[in-house]
This record gives sequence, C-alpha cells and structure tokens, in this order.
Amino acid sequence: METSRKVIRISRHAGVLVQATRAVPEEVPIAFSYGGSTHAVMMGTPADLEDFAIGFSLTEGIIRDVSEIVDIEILAADQGYDVQVMLGDNQADALRARRRHMAGPVGCGLCGIESIEQALRPVPDVSAATLKATFDDIVSAISLLSDGQSLNRETRAVHGAGFYLPGEGLLAVREDVGRHNGLDKLVGAVLRAGRRGRDGMIAVTSRVSVEMVQKTAILGSPILLAISAPTALAIETAEKAGVTLVALVRSEDFEIFTHAHRIVEIAAGADIAS
Repeated sequence: METSRKVIRISRHAGVLVQATRAVPEEVPIAFSYGGSTHAVMMGTPADLEDFAIGFSLTEGIIRDVSEIVDIEILAADQGYDVQVMLGDNQADALRARRRHMAGPVGCGLCGIESIEQALRPVPDVSAATLKATFDDIVSAISLLSDGQSLNRETRAVHGAGFYLPGEGLLAVREDVGRHNGLDKLVGAVLRAGRRGRDGMIAVTSRVSVEMVQKTAILGSPILLAISAPTALAIETAEKAGVTLVALVRSEDFEIFTHAHRIVEIAAGADIAS
C-alpha cells in the first residue's frame, strides 16, 4: 500500500527545481491479538495481513501448522490495524501459559525476546531436504523477485521476499518496509497456498541476519538466497540448520556460504579456482 507526498525535486545537472509528488509506502502499527489480548505490535506495511498473521504465528512458535488457526479478523484501529487471530483450544492454552507483550520498530525480528537463549533459539534441521538448484535457478529467482516487487517499483522503499520452485518459477512475492515482516508474509502465503517449504527456495532483497535464517528453517526451506551479505551468526546458524545460504546475488555472480552440495554444478564437481 502506498500514498503520495509533495517534494521539491532538485537536478543540479539541469539547474532546475521542480515541485512534484513522490509515492511512499504506508507504515502503520499492526497489532497481533490472540484470544482478545495483544501479543505483538509491529510497524509495517498494511498489506497481505492474513499472510502476515499466519507467518508470524508460525515463526514465533505460536502454531505448528496453519490448521491450528480457527479464524483471522482484521480490524482498523488507532491509525493502524488489529489482527485478531483465533486459535484452537490447545494452542490458545499454550499461548496463555507463555504470554508476553512485544512492541518493536520497523524491521525488528527479535521483538520481545526475554533472554539470550530465546534470541539464539534452536531451529529445525533441514539437512534431509533433497531440493537442488542450478546456477540459473539462483539468478532467475532473484531476477523474478525484483520483477515481482510492484510496491518497490513505485516507492523504492520496501523489502521483498519470494518463494521460488525450480522448474515452476516464482510462487509468491510479498513486500514490507520491514525485511522480517516481508518474510513472515511470504511464509503465510506459502502455507495458504498449500505448498511445502522444503520444495522451494526463499529469495530476499535484504541482508541476511540470523532471524532470516531462523524463519527460513522454520518454514522448512533448505535454500536461502539474498542480494546482500550475511552476518557471521547467520552463516553459523545456516550451517547448523542445514540451510544452503547463497548471498550477494548480483546479476550472474554470487557467493555460496554453506551447504554448497545443493547447487547442482557444485555437486557435479565444477572446477573451483583457488
């Protein structure tokens, strides 16, 4: 979602000042409420909120499967949105036992974490996933992700996340001012489409911090692609979780940080110069 604002556009080369308008993304508070009580408040782009609710619920460990959500209702409130998520009895009881309130700024992927242990939580091991990707798959996934970012084309201010299936193409793209939000929205979109994380690759337009690896592994996807670089902890986490981490994907150049055996050309014994 976007709006427009007046700007004064300056071109020193042309020597002119021009009054114009600029498309900018919306940024509003988005509350996630379970059983009528607010659990988290995130700043984000108010689009694809059902996907966001499902993805957030899964990656935060509130649910283990989309079937555990009974209903989702989106209410406009206080210059933002309150996303009311109704859980099954077992999940609602478990959440009440660990209830906490979180509030975070744009892009906060560890909001409300109460200890170092929670921040460094173990994630699922996807080492057994059999997905393979070619060099062309990697280049294509990032290219199609860029093409699919309609909001970013208008605003140049949002991150994107896409789910790419080798042999099929890009299943979904989701965008948000927060990179973690965009990935949570994508997780929700994949689940709603009835697809399995292990069948496809995640592609993102942001740097790779540890939370991005954690969310990818929780979905079950064994390959994470990014246009920017990873942190040291992201690399360590991807190694432990069995995630193939490919970053700095620019045109036809990229770097493979972990579990290169899933890349077909590497598995086939491609020559690697020292």
